[in-house]
Amino acid sequence: MKKGNLKQILLITDGCSNQGEDPSAMAALAREQGITVNVIGILDHFDSEDSRGLMEVEDIARAGGGISQIVQTKQLAQTVQMVTKQAMTQTIKGVINQELQDILGETGTVEDLPPEKQGKVMEVIDELGETVDLNVCILVDTSASMKAKLPTVREALTDLSLSLSARMGSNQFCLYLFPGKRKPVHKVIGWTPNLENIEKTFAKIDTHGVTPTGPAIREAAKSFGMLSKRSMIFEDEAYDDGPR
Repeated sequence: MKKGNLKQILLITDGCSNQGEDPSAMAALAREQGITVNVIGILDHFDSEDSRGLMEVEDIARAGGGISQIVQTKQLAQTVQMVTKQAMTQTIKGVINQELQDILGETGTVEDLPPEKQGKVMEVIDELGETVDLNVCILVDTSASMKAKLPTVREALTDLSLSLSARMGSNQFCLYLFPGKRKPVHKVIGWTPNLENIEKTFAKIDTHGVTPTGPAIREAAKSFGMLSKRSMIFEDEAYDDGPR
């Protein structure tokens, strides 16, 4: 497997989508573009509305080939890091399984290998998890019911940035909030290797009533195209500045 990079959307929400496209359909489209969609549902009190929200969280992650996790607000910081790392491992393992099919047949997976070889493959997966480049578009629900939870979300995302900074691979983050003031989605931090401005960003957030999760996932998926274009420009500049 080549070093490459992993692309993730990390969706943090506490409610049900009620505006725009079907979020599961948008997650499926993102997956077709090689982007994993992971979802953290913050549900502190379970009732019939939360049950519908729980189903949506699971459906979005399933359609996006990612991981879903339901947490209470106080558990959010450790969960954000755990889901990001688990999704990395799951994606790398999936790629390795695809490559193993050439050797073991169409149904071959890591689990089909002898125990000692399974151990070696898992070592490779762990190593790639530290060295592969990671691009994460963070998507935060700022509907009215999220207002009291946003300080914890800010802390969790700061912790995520710090925890990933020790990796050998490079990290790139961007942050989108939904809904925006005039549009369903608002980009507040463009692609950057750290989230040092996140505290100032969250201090200015106005919460709204609607939850346009589908449009938010669609816009988050588009952001990876912007990152790819920027990378190509940097590569061209580096080439032009090279020896003549």
